[in-house]
Amino acid sequence: MLFNNKKAWKGLVLTLVAAVTVSMLAACEKSQSADQSDSSKIVATYKGGEITEQELDNQKKIISFMSPEYSQFINLSDFQDYVVKQKIAFEYLSNKADETAKKEGEKQATQVLDQNKKSMGDAQFKKLLDGQNLKEEDLKAYLVQAMTALADMTGKVTEDDIKNKYESSKQDYTVATLHHVLIGLQYGDKKERTKEEALKIAKDVKAQLDNGADFAEMAKKYSDDSATKESGGLYEKFTLGQTSVQEFKEKVLTLPLDKVSDPFESTLGYHIIKVDSRQETPYDKLTAEQKDIIKQNLGAAKIDNFMQNELKDIITKIDLPKTDDKTSGSTDGTNKQDSTGANKEDVKSGDTSAK
Repeated sequence: MLFNNKKAWKGLVLTLVAAVTVSMLAACEKSQSADQSDSSKIVATYKGGEITEQELDNQKKIISFMSPEYSQFINLSDFQDYVVKQKIAFEYLSNKADETAKKEGEKQATQVLDQNKKSMGDAQFKKLLDGQNLKEEDLKAYLVQAMTALADMTGKVTEDDIKNKYESSKQDYTVATLHHVLIGLQYGDKKERTKEEALKIAKDVKAQLDNGADFAEMAKKYSDDSATKESGGLYEKFTLGQTSVQEFKEKVLTLPLDKVSDPFESTLGYHIIKVDSRQETPYDKLTAEQKDIIKQNLGAAKIDNFMQNELKDIITKIDLPKTDDKTSGSTDGTNKQDSTGANKEDVKSGDTSAK
């Protein structure tokens, strides 16, 4: 994932708290293992607390550990500004959370940490921690605050809120079985092709399909969708909310059943699909997990709303270290931009998802 402008990281906190057990991106924690003798410069103050430069540096290490792809942005002034505001928001909200939320935050933090340690393997986990000069308790403290804030906000979500959110996005719960060929702009071992090259291949595949070629065989031969290539391009009982590729979603929703689509473009390249079945999921047929994801996302949205509309009244001063970048337009190292933006539910891994 590459960012081309200073707004690209907006909403990272929502990716974290909405996914809970999948994406640990950029959030904020007051490390329980922080050096009590920290005498570094205070870079931010807010009603009830302050953030030091040492704490900010520690937060940068945590972000680099959890999502190395963001390391290139760590010292940009706008990114630092957003990170310190996230840090303030999580500290403030977790401190004000009730005891139920604090217990739930501790429980979820332990689960996320254990799952990621298991996924990486203990040796690799420790190696990566050491590489960033981090301690496990630093991560645990970070997760406790993030999950506590989420648990507190999620506790304020009602059943009517969940129903209303479902009604506004019910197409995301359509379940489809389909076959897919992707002619990607990136393919193989990081090779690239132009749009013109990709479209030419896609048109050739479509012509072969129109002349009776088997879709599964075409997918195995041509598709750059690594998630389905070996299965002949099959997505079976695929819930549309699992992809963030809007062009793909719209085509699955509108294409007549059993018809092979013309090649259509997305940021990934050119797609050809054939929808075998498609069925909406009514609210009373949602799984408990699906309802819980909606609830978590609504809780995350409450955090985002807090950051957009209330945080400015809590922050008293931000005085960040100067940086060499020119994205903030600030001459004193202080950035005034407020956070904006909100992410949707976590997307399905695989080549039909946004990268």
